[in-house]
Parts: sequence; C-alpha cells; structure tokens
Amino acid sequence: MENTAGLRSALVWDDAFLNYRFSDTHPMNPVRLKLTHRLAKALGVLDRTRLVQLKPPVATDAELATVHSIEYIAQVKAASRDAEAPDAATNGNLARVYEAIGLGTEDCPVFADLHASSARIAGGTLIAAKAIWNNEVDRAVNFAGGMHHAQRSAASGFCIYNDAALAIQWMLDQGAERIAYVDLDAHHGDGVEQAFWNDPRVLTISIHETGLLLFPGTGFAKDIGGTAAEGTAVNVAVPASVSDAGFLRAAHAVVPQLLRAFQPQVLVTQHGADGHRHDPLADLNLSVDGQRQLMLDACDWAEDFAGGKWLALGGGGYSPMKVVPRAWAHLVAIAADTPISPRTEIPQEWRELAAQELGIENIDDVVTTMSDDADVWWRSWEVGYDPADATDQSIMATRKAVFPFHGLDPWFD
Repeated sequence: MENTAGLRSALVWDDAFLNYRFSDTHPMNPVRLKLTHRLAKALGVLDRTRLVQLKPPVATDAELATVHSIEYIAQVKAASRDAEAPDAATNGNLARVYEAIGLGTEDCPVFADLHASSARIAGGTLIAAKAIWNNEVDRAVNFAGGMHHAQRSAASGFCIYNDAALAIQWMLDQGAERIAYVDLDAHHGDGVEQAFWNDPRVLTISIHETGLLLFPGTGFAKDIGGTAAEGTAVNVAVPASVSDAGFLRAAHAVVPQLLRAFQPQVLVTQHGADGHRHDPLADLNLSVDGQRQLMLDACDWAEDFAGGKWLALGGGGYSPMKVVPRAWAHLVAIAADTPISPRTEIPQEWRELAAQELGIENIDDVVTTMSDDADVWWRSWEVGYDPADATDQSIMATRKAVFPFHGLDPWFD
C-alpha cells in the first residue's frame, strides 16, 4: 500500500477486476467497473495525495473458508477448471454438474476465471477492512465488491463469494465487538444477513424493494435474526416504484436510530446502484442525486456512530452509462472527502470512452453531467406517520419488529 502522511481514505482497484465476466450478454458486465474507475480518474477523484490506492489480492482458500464451506470453494475451483476445457461452451453437462450450488445457471454461468476473479473481489474488500481495522485509513471503497447474495455453500444472484461477510468476519476474528452493515441495494442483502443471523455482534440493515416482487424474495419486517440475536437483522421492504423521497424517508426513519443504539466500531455499507429508475432489473425510481444523498448520509452515519470507520462497497447496478459510473464516482469522491458537485460536467474524454465501450454511435446520447437534476427532499419521520401510505406501513412494521430490542420506542424514537 502506498502511504503518505495524513491520508485517511483508500480505494481498492486493479484492472484485473474486469476479469469477472460471466458472458458478453450478462448484466454484470465489467464495463460498468471500467467506466466507473475511468470517470473517477477523469474527474480528478483519484488524486493519490487524498486517496490511498490498494491493490486487491486473491483471497486464499483459508480466508474464504471463514464464511464459505470448504466443499463449496473446491467446487467453484473445479468449475473454473472444467470451464477451461475446449468443449466447455457446448457441454451441457457442465451446467447440470454445478447447478446444485448455483453455478451454471442463467444468473451465475461458469467461466474459466470464475474462482480467481471472484476471490480477487473478496480479497479486495478484505484488504480494505484490514486497512480500516489497523488504523491505516478511516474510510475505504471497493465498488467492485458488494456481492451480498452469495451463500455459505452456493452462488446466487450474480455473486460467487460474499466479500462483505468475509470482511465483517475477519474484523470479528480480530476482536471486533460490534459491526453494522447497511445495505442500500434494490435487492435484499440476504447472504450477509444469513451469515450473521445468529450473531449479536453484527447488525444488518437492508432497505430494498419488497421481495413479493423482486429477487431474492426475502427480507421482510418479521425477519429479525435468530434466537441468539433477535433484533439484529433489520429489513425495510419498500413498495415498487418508490422514489428518492420514499427511500430516503425509510432510511432515515430506521438507520440512524439503530446505529445510535448499537454503536458499531465499523460501519460497512453496500451501495448497489440498481434502485435507479433506469435500471433494467428492479422497479424502484431513484435518481443519481438520491443515491448520492444516501452516500453522504452513510458517511455522516460513520462519523456520528462508528468513530469515522467506514467501508463502502458497490453491488448491483446494470445501467453502465446512465447510472453506475456516475453513482460510484460520487461514492469514491465522498469517501475521499472531495465530493463532486452534482452540477459538474462530465469530461469529453470519458464520454468518448463510454460511447466506444458501449457501442453508442451518437455521443450526444451519452450523459453530460453528474446529476439527474432531481429534488431529493424527503419528509422526515418526525413530521408524522401516515397509516395510509404503503412506505410508511413498511417503515412502521420494521420499527415495531426491531426497535424494542434496542430500547427504542417504535412510535417516537
């Protein structure tokens, strides 16, 4: 790690992240990562006097085994080897052999670099957690991370290894007593929640589109953690089509109150960009401005409730030009304490690169500013509860389910 006196923020990056590529047509196309990194660079966000650069190692089998079964890791490695065979692309048996562990499916096809590229993402989040825990930095970002659906013994939802769970478990193994995880992806952060379902040292909060309509179909107010950790799993399932105002209201009606009560030593956040109205795989109606506000909020929550210790991850997001690069460039800039004004114009060099990478013939069709020009005002919970509003119904169901476990009043705190 490069180090300079006074540096307190870090970015994990290596172009090797681009090897995480299921297929040419898969939504999890690494071009979204490439364009994010290049946009942040073009905007001057990657100034090494403000941002430590961390090179991600490939997580070892022993490291992965702290959250994944040894058998599963071996199967992922075997699938990678099998995918290297000359006839792998046409071998229908390849999918059937591995579908029991979620591989070879439409969501998680098998490819030759499957294990190494997935373990590198996990290693990137792990090295970021180590830098924070060892007081080398206060904040770190791995926007290639956030693989929150991966289960202990199965791939799920485009995710092979659960880097967030790995980082949290490592900090627990170092003696951490309280870690908070806040998931702001459109989809429920089910893999991280399940990893710590019975661990009272970890508070997981997920705000997401209702599982009645969206994968993975889980994450309701009644899901509050195992018998050994009731109240430490928190879910706000917002209705489809919720906009910035509703999503921000949900976040501010639940997250800061619980973080204040829990007092985590480190805050880990997941910033999937798929809640945006242009995302093809979810039904929410957020803007880049709303997502930026949530990032500013996460930064404030880390300062207010976690001693400034903040690990921020990417996640979902499948609009590689209009949404993901702008959202996550904002995330990196906020973590580096150099936030980008929404009015900022996007450099011509990046617009030309985006057009080239995405096959856009007319550069005028490429986004021009770092904003959707959206109003991100929201009605705070203190203004009052509307029992007829679907979002308020979800918020209240969650507050009633978990607030009492933290000594909080569901109606007033």
